[in-house]
Amino acid sequence: MTLVVYGIWHTLADAGEQFATHRVRWTSLSVGWLIVAGLAYLVGMIPCWWFWHRVLHAMGARPRYRETLPAFYIGHLGKYFPGKALVVVIRTALIRGPRVDTLVATISVFVETLTMMAVGALVAAGLLLTTTAESWLFWLALALFCLAGIPTLPPVFRQVVRIISVRRGYEHVAQVVTALKLPLLASGWITIAGGWFLMGLSLWAVLQSMAPATELSQTIHLAPAQALMLLTATVGLALVAGFLSLLPGGIGVRELVVTTLLVPVYGELAAILSAVLMRITWLLAELIASVFLYASTRMQVRGKT
Repeated sequence: MTLVVYGIWHTLADAGEQFATHRVRWTSLSVGWLIVAGLAYLVGMIPCWWFWHRVLHAMGARPRYRETLPAFYIGHLGKYFPGKALVVVIRTALIRGPRVDTLVATISVFVETLTMMAVGALVAAGLLLTTTAESWLFWLALALFCLAGIPTLPPVFRQVVRIISVRRGYEHVAQVVTALKLPLLASGWITIAGGWFLMGLSLWAVLQSMAPATELSQTIHLAPAQALMLLTATVGLALVAGFLSLLPGGIGVRELVVTTLLVPVYGELAAILSAVLMRITWLLAELIASVFLYASTRMQVRGKT
């Protein structure tokens, strides 16, 4: 818990410095649009949670929805500490029990996370073909897709887990992962892709919240559909690159990707601050959702005792 608090504090402090440097007041932001941005992000993550829940059941675990949902969102707070390992630790600790084997829980987190990253990179690569002249970003997205996606292919993943499990004496897990077949992964890919577009919508709402403070205007006019495609590609590439960098919250990496793609369209100030504000908005949304879900779960437990 201390490590998570430290990571969150560091993220908030960095955002405060960025806004102070550019002399933009927090009070000038539109709270309404920030709420929309936070909700779009949380809803956009639901397909990932649903996929994770299904992976657990496919591997023989039997967690309830009310157990996996809090574990999913609370676990995301671990990404604000260097290395991202706390995401796995927190989620596994919250979900393991009589109906969920610890190792199965750990493997399921890797499956969901890598699938989310692979889909995000692939969506970004496809959209970047029509939204930017920076060809290196397309190749970066494609490389990240291969890095995150190849390990999740059923034959590859099953073989890797089988080798590791047998060496460590967990033969039963090697048998369990055979349930991870292409139809399950394909359904996850399709639904998670839709979630990425909602996260692109979240970035659009963040930009709208900054309009009074930055005099937001497009230097290159884009139709609404084109803008959503650009912003979805931006979010996808920024989040995946930031995650694979292993830096806390992808700090620095996300900002580089966002500014590269958005400066030509929205201007330097809006691009820089939108990257920072998106990170803070998502963090606060995760905190609020985590507290609410944790409190709800505790109340349900007390009600049964």
